[in-house]
Amino acid sequence: MSSVDQKTKVSPLVVVGTVAIDDVQTPFGSRESVFGGSASYFSYAASFFTQVSLVAVVGEDFPNAFRDVLAEQNIDLSHLEVASGKTFHWKGKYEDDLNTAHTLDTQLNVLLEFNPKLKFQSSPEFLFLANIDPTLQLKVLDQVGRSKVKFVACDTMNFWISNKKTELLEVLKKIDCLVINDGEARQLTGQSNLIRAAKDIQNAGPSVVIIKKGEHGALLFDRANFFALPAYPLESVFDPTGAGDSFAGAVVGYLAKSKDLGFNNLKSAVAYGAVTASFTVEDFGLERLRRLDQGQIEERLKLFKKICSF
Repeated sequence: MSSVDQKTKVSPLVVVGTVAIDDVQTPFGSRESVFGGSASYFSYAASFFTQVSLVAVVGEDFPNAFRDVLAEQNIDLSHLEVASGKTFHWKGKYEDDLNTAHTLDTQLNVLLEFNPKLKFQSSPEFLFLANIDPTLQLKVLDQVGRSKVKFVACDTMNFWISNKKTELLEVLKKIDCLVINDGEARQLTGQSNLIRAAKDIQNAGPSVVIIKKGEHGALLFDRANFFALPAYPLESVFDPTGAGDSFAGAVVGYLAKSKDLGFNNLKSAVAYGAVTASFTVEDFGLERLRRLDQGQIEERLKLFKKICSF
């Protein structure tokens, strides 16, 4: 069964990714059955800036309470499919290095048969392909009509780089921006230097590259410019899960709101991404984002500017 049965109005931003149920262990505690998934974090963070349509699949065990969490925000759920079976489940552990998640168990469940079918009345202006199989990313690009989308960004991970690099390189040819962490950038390019890695990625397709460095911030590149931003300093970090997805959600959400792809605005978008992600890690799952409002984001951004200015 599926909730996608007719043409629906498209949001300014569409994200295709995973919605999951997680078990998370950190040095500060552990939680079972936490609401997770790349598309969940991305869409919730993006919704502070613009309306976003979430394209994903869940199982029959997906709690109504989790759906209600997404419905709290400006998130269109018309493409959140419900399939027979169980929801994608991830169990992970963080030790002293909170930048590294150790996967203890992964159950793909309904994600194994996920074949996103976009039934929007028109193409979105902005599209984010979250961390899913590059083959599915290519299928989505074919459905939306790449030439009709103003800005396409995507994410990937070490598993796809190792096992589906050919398909991933095809995706890179068709996108405008790759958001990737430092380890994945090195793995993808074979370059230890991140500036060289970014140039190699740009040569493969995307003109904009954003490299996430966890607690050490982020690097932004376009064809002619370079920008480095630290992470927002925090005294308490409870759960790093979803920080990168929240970062990307705020970045692309801000761009979709402003519709300005100039480098100065890209810098602002990355700053909003860093600030939003800093809230995500202050609690497990989406709980801190649920207590967040635009005023808190703006207040922390002002403080962040003071910290970074000299």
